[in-house]
Amino acid sequence: QVQLVESGGGLVQAGGSLRLSCAASGRTFSILTLGWFRQAPGKEREFVAAISWSGPKTNYPNSVKGRFTISRDNARNTVDLQMNSLKPEDTAVYYCAAVAVMNTIVPITPGAYPYWGQGTQVTVSS
Repeated sequence: QVQLVESGGGLVQAGGSLRLSCAASGRTFSILTLGWFRQAPGKEREFVAAISWSGPKTNYPNSVKGRFTISRDNARNTVDLQMNSLKPEDTAVYYCAAVAVMNTIVPITPGAYPYWGQGTQVTVSS
């Protein structure tokens, strides 16, 4: 089992920045691929970023590429999401997710991740 706890959400104006953090516990952190997803009201959960346990390899959708950066600290068992140049359409609940894989695969579908945090709200005002 893996427990994930997100923090760092809040309200920010368009063009501003926020940094989300996710703390993992319960299983060897270093073999986890970690991802961030978001879900806005009435919409499906959407892939935001992922980072593999080795390499590391990262993956982003075009909607956030160049604005968001995912990073991990294996010593602290944390994964962060730095979000810059935020837009109102980035408003959503952001979720941290994890999957144990022994390679550099970085899945982009929610169904690939068995472990999830409780989510943190990010609101970007125009």
